[in-house]
Amino acid sequence: QVQLVESGGGLVQPGGSLRLSCAASGSRFSTNYMGWYRQAPGKQRESVALITSGGSTNYADSVKGRFTISRESANNTVYLQMNSLKPEDTAVYYCYINTGLVYWGQGTQVTVSS
Repeated sequence: QVQLVESGGGLVQPGGSLRLSCAASGSRFSTNYMGWYRQAPGKQRESVALITSGGSTNYADSVKGRFTISRESANNTVYLQMNSLKPEDTAVYYCYINTGLVYWGQGTQVTVSS
């Protein structure tokens, strides 16, 4: 069993920045990849970014050049640095880890509004 704890969401003005963190803990596990999804009101959940155990990354077109995913393997923590935020980035952001099974965090609200 793996637990994920997220932090870093909040309210920010358009053009601002936020950094989300997600720490994984539990019984011994190996990580294939970790990443972030988001879900805005009335919309389907969409993949935002992921990072593999080898450090390869992948981003949704809507966030390329603005968001950066990174990872500290030693403590199984993944980060999402979000810059130049737009109102359309408003959503609940969920982190996940794929160990062969997929585990999800509880979600953290990001609101971009003036």
